[in-house]
Amino acid sequence: PFINCTDCGPRYTLVDGVPYDRPRTSMRAFALCPACAAEYADPGDRRFHAQPNACPECGPRASLLDAVGCVMDCADPIAEAARLLAEGGIVAVRGLGGFHLACDAENPDAVARLRERKARWEKPLAVMSPDLPAVSRFARVSPMEAELLASPARPIVLLEKADPFILSPDVAPGLSVVGAMLPYTPLHALLLDHGFTALVMTSGNRSDEPVCIRVPEALDRLSGIADSFLVHDREIFQRNDDSVARVAAGRPRVIRRSRGYVPGPVYLPFEVPPVLAVGGHLKNTLAVASGDRAILSQHVGDLENPLALEFFRETTGWLTRLSGIEPRIVAHDLHPDYASTLWARREYGGRAGVRLAAVQHHHAHAASCMAEHGLEGPVIAITLDGTGYGPDKTVWGGEVLVADYACFTRVAHLETVPMPGGDAAAAEPWRMAASHLLRAVGPGAADLPLPPVRHAGDRLPVLAAAMEKRINAPLTSSLGRLFDAVASICGIRQVSSFEGQAAMELEAAALGEADRLYPFSWGPGTPRILRTSALIRAVARDVLAGESPAAVSARFHATVVRMFADAAREIARETGLGRVVLSGGAFQNARLLSGLLQELSAAGLAPFAHEKVPANDGGLALGQAMVAAALSRGPA
Repeated sequence: PFINCTDCGPRYTLVDGVPYDRPRTSMRAFALCPACAAEYADPGDRRFHAQPNACPECGPRASLLDAVGCVMDCADPIAEAARLLAEGGIVAVRGLGGFHLACDAENPDAVARLRERKARWEKPLAVMSPDLPAVSRFARVSPMEAELLASPARPIVLLEKADPFILSPDVAPGLSVVGAMLPYTPLHALLLDHGFTALVMTSGNRSDEPVCIRVPEALDRLSGIADSFLVHDREIFQRNDDSVARVAAGRPRVIRRSRGYVPGPVYLPFEVPPVLAVGGHLKNTLAVASGDRAILSQHVGDLENPLALEFFRETTGWLTRLSGIEPRIVAHDLHPDYASTLWARREYGGRAGVRLAAVQHHHAHAASCMAEHGLEGPVIAITLDGTGYGPDKTVWGGEVLVADYACFTRVAHLETVPMPGGDAAAAEPWRMAASHLLRAVGPGAADLPLPPVRHAGDRLPVLAAAMEKRINAPLTSSLGRLFDAVASICGIRQVSSFEGQAAMELEAAALGEADRLYPFSWGPGTPRILRTSALIRAVARDVLAGESPAAVSARFHATVVRMFADAAREIARETGLGRVVLSGGAFQNARLLSGLLQELSAAGLAPFAHEKVPANDGGLALGQAMVAAALSRGPA
């Protein structure tokens, strides 16, 4: 179970210091047997100084524990775990960077039981299959996707579901894609070599908590979820969750950059002083940069609870030790209440020789894409997402900027509408539908027989009054919230159980090419305002006329593409700029991304989109580091 490649085998999760040598890895617990020691010491052997070198005599060793942590008496722990999985059990599996929770993906009862125990009601579950032919039984796999699945990084790859979809429908409910990966350790390969088409392999944690890495931790935190625990005695020093990628617009694109990619560097277009960037509040990653390269951390996640914050602190310390970078600049988001911002100010504020730099969210997104592609000089940046704190103290998210690393100008954005209930509006799409309908239609919106109006019921007048008086109703220009509104009006989703669910389901609903666009207009002035009221009225008319969500979604996507392409064309004409960077979480939407890339290229512009760094907030720290470094250089 612990055979590994001497070139790309386990390193990041096993080391607790540099340089990389066996005494600084968790393999130090296993004394080499004479045969392994001879290989390790022989310069002519391919295992010369292979730090994780091991065999069954030296260890590590696998074992199977029951639900309370007692060792189960069995000759082959992996074969016994496979038997339990085949019978519908849920097994916690200790892998390379943490635990997974596994069950048979073809067993609807087992998948439903896992969802109930983990309280992960609808968010999609990743699966692992033994090989590409097995993946092809439940998903459509292109040659580029097959290459990505089989790459050394072995990410989870989002694939179009096959018809029929033979796995449990609860694996990825309401979506047209499923996340699949191939085994990336021998232990996984041996487990899957028992006749499974796919095993659910979801992160071994409770909701919003970091993945478990230690056996006592897993026995405690996964108690009541797992029926048994397939473990080993090689310690994991660094949590490292699975990476996620997809092929979109003809290129592989990383959505979550973690195991398999970290700590590979990102090379920068100019040399920077020592910088630590602490990322955002959701999908958090950190970055350190110095000289001509930056190192992004593994996926930390949402900083919503004490365990997540402790993981954030551990990762910050580890990243600076690993890189040897002592920051002179610490970059954080402009939002004053992000946990990462508060930590940066508390830990580094007032520290001698260290300067804090607050970086606006969408400027960081733009800089992240620029840095990935080695761009300097001003560019047009289309930055689209759900939430970002603006200098005007409104919630941004549908932005067109003219930016370089040191500064930006907001030249266009979606018109602002109230976000009733504040953060609650992101979890309850009907609220944003109500806001947009009241703006577009007026009080008469309350009489429309539309899904969000019916869902709101007698709450609608209260909501309208709160928006009128700006009570817990901040203004937002967010494209993510516009997606939520349209998904709600179409009847797709009124309440979300995870971030981005409504937008993902709206994308999944779209079929074929749009037969027409919805109306929209750009208001005069600087910045230009993209007015969406006519679009919302047209969507409502189509829904009331009985048009399918598939048709409405296709038209809406095409309209969003056209409106931002038109904005970029107009700004390019005025400024003479021809390069356009696309960043922000909305560009995880393959239809939106491919449409904008095509329209911008057809207009003679040069578009750049993320490939190796996430477009979402997982890439934010890279942009923060670049902006902070540019500000430190002063005027050109």
